[in-house]
Amino acid sequence: MSRWASAALVAAALWLAGCNNAPAESTASYGFGHPVTPTELGTWDIDVGPDGVGLPPGSGTAELGEPVYLAQCAACHGEFAEGRGRFPSLIGSPEVLTSDRPSKTVGSYWPHATTLWDYIYRAMPLGNAQSLTPDEVYGITAYILAMNDIIGYEEELNAENLAQVQMPNRDGFVTATGSDIHVEACMRDCVDAVEVTSRATESAISQTDE
Repeated sequence: MSRWASAALVAAALWLAGCNNAPAESTASYGFGHPVTPTELGTWDIDVGPDGVGLPPGSGTAELGEPVYLAQCAACHGEFAEGRGRFPSLIGSPEVLTSDRPSKTVGSYWPHATTLWDYIYRAMPLGNAQSLTPDEVYGITAYILAMNDIIGYEEELNAENLAQVQMPNRDGFVTATGSDIHVEACMRDCVDAVEVTSRATESAISQTDE
């Protein structure tokens, strides 16, 4: 055995001895941080599930939510949720998904009303997120749903009934559970043939010539 091999064996033995003598769990403290408190966790744990889990107490109607919507949302999404400029429309029926210019709106695409509430509460209004109270969000949600003819203008939404709202495209989604979630990905020979129809350099040259 060469001296290099002997040295390697000695080093490995010393390393294993050190591992065997190491404490099972480190108790070192670095002097910063503290266990998270329920109050601190509550500022982050504000997401709402499709089934309504996480919705806070409160209520609202489209009638009560309209002035809040006009003050907080209409500048971007239009007075009737029709969209404005580069900001998207929030209204539409499922039929627009199969049109020449499909549009994924709250009324045409979203499967759960709770998702609308969750998004507004966490991310809106633009530039001042999480400034709305739960009652204001219930009202705005009700107004947008009413503009889509999903609920009545005076119908009240709250934590108990929001998840029960039947969205027009609810059946357009399938909830995957258990083994349905696993999909075997194709890694090779996934298609019979690949045809290159154009190249980026050729496209750039043709546009320059025009």
